[in-house]
Amino acid sequence: MKPGAPRGRIAADGALVTVSPFVTRLVSDRQMRFFVTAPSPCPYLPGQFERKVFAHLPFIDGAVTNDELAQIGFRRSQTIAYRPACDGCDACVATRLPVDRYAFSRGERRVLERNADLTRDVAAAEATPEQFDLLRRYLDGRHPGGGMSEMTWADYVPMVEDTAARTRMVEYRLPSVDGPGPGDLVAAALVDRMNDGFSMVYLFFDPRHARRSLGRMVILDHVREARRVGLDYVYLGYWVSGSPKMDYKADYRPLELLRGDRWVAHGS
Repeated sequence: MKPGAPRGRIAADGALVTVSPFVTRLVSDRQMRFFVTAPSPCPYLPGQFERKVFAHLPFIDGAVTNDELAQIGFRRSQTIAYRPACDGCDACVATRLPVDRYAFSRGERRVLERNADLTRDVAAAEATPEQFDLLRRYLDGRHPGGGMSEMTWADYVPMVEDTAARTRMVEYRLPSVDGPGPGDLVAAALVDRMNDGFSMVYLFFDPRHARRSLGRMVILDHVREARRVGLDYVYLGYWVSGSPKMDYKADYRPLELLRGDRWVAHGS
C-alpha cells in the first residue's frame, strides 16, 4: 500500500479493513491488500468470537514482507500473514523472547540436560509420513477435539510446504537402537528464520515422553540456537491471558509483549 492510499480495503464479506499508518509505513512499497474474516467462535475464550485481518504474502520478497509484518504482530500460516482483529477484544497479544537477556532457570537447564541425548537436524520444509504420524499422536494425545484434530495428510503437506518465508523443519530424534540409522522422531518444529530471530510457526511432539517436557525443550533449544547464530528473538506467537491453551507462554521470562506498536517487557 503506497503512502497516501486509503487505509482500508473492502473484504470479501463486505467489511472495511482498517490498516494503521504504522502498517502502511512498513509495507509502503508493496501494495499490500488486507482483508478481514467473518466472525467465528473463538478457540481460546468461551463465548467470544474472533476475526482476523490477513494478507497474502507476495511470491517475490515474501520473506522480507513476513519479517516486517511480524514486527507488528502478524503471524504466518502457509502463504498468508494474519493477526487478530476482534471486535471489542484485544486478549491475543504477540510475544517474543529476547535472546540476549534470557537466563535459563534451574528447571529449564534440567529440561535441556534431560534431552541432551537427542539429535537435532534442520531439514527443508518438506512433509514426511513420519512427521505426520508424530503430529497425529500429538493431536490425539494433547488436543483431542481441537481445531486441528481432523487434520489429514492432504492438509498437513501444504501446512509445511506452502511458504513464502525462510522456512525449515527442525527434527529431534532419540538415539538409534539398531545401528547407525536415525532414531525415532520425538519432536518437530516448523520454523521461519526472520531477519532478527526465529518464529515458531508450529511445534509438536510425542506425548508418550511426558517426562522430557519436549515442547518446552524445543523452545529453549531455539533460544540457545538463536544466541549461537547471533539472532535477537524467538517469536512464540500469541499469548491469551486466561486461556489454558496459551497460559504456558507467560512462564518464559523475560517475555516481551506487543502493546500497540511497541514491544514492552511483560509485567512492566
